[in-house]
Amino acid sequence: MKRELHGIDVSNWQGSVDWTDHAGAGVSFAFAKATEGGDYTDQYFARNWQGMRESWIVCGAYHYARPKGDAAEHARHFLRAITAAGGLRRGDLVALDLENNEGLRPEQVAHHARRWCRYVERHGGVRPFVYTFQSFARAGNCTGLGDYPLWIANPEKPRGEPLVPSPWRDWTIHQYANSPLDRNVFHGSREDLTRLGFHPR
Repeated sequence: MKRELHGIDVSNWQGSVDWTDHAGAGVSFAFAKATEGGDYTDQYFARNWQGMRESWIVCGAYHYARPKGDAAEHARHFLRAITAAGGLRRGDLVALDLENNEGLRPEQVAHHARRWCRYVERHGGVRPFVYTFQSFARAGNCTGLGDYPLWIANPEKPRGEPLVPSPWRDWTIHQYANSPLDRNVFHGSREDLTRLGFHPR
């Protein structure tokens, strides 16, 4: 039986988060919204980053994609926000939240996402997860992202049994519930998860 790790994800909508409480309730990893587009930084991000770290929760930061903008500029903004909050440490996770096409064609959305991911990989030294949902991926917005770990939003399916949309062949994190809080599961150990995170060169 493979080990299961439980996680949550948060943004400014949750306000002030009690990380000690979540850690005590069995939360092992979490993603906090860091940035959106090229100029927005979540006002709670630095506090969340610190709180996760202090509560011994595997730290994750995510960027909400605005595909109309410049991917490299948005990726720089994301990495700067993480640096300002204390920076990346071994095992920290990052993700691209890809769920809004802003009226662009799927190939334009996918191109933006690939550029963003490559920039973060090259300049941040960490491979991003891609968070998306079924119909968005199926529409072609995720073309060329199949090598990045998939964080799939599929609350309609039982925990740990999501549908996997193309271009992926497997899932890495399943967001299986989103009320009253976004809940996620990862099959594997803490070591397995942090292996997918940041490793200082």
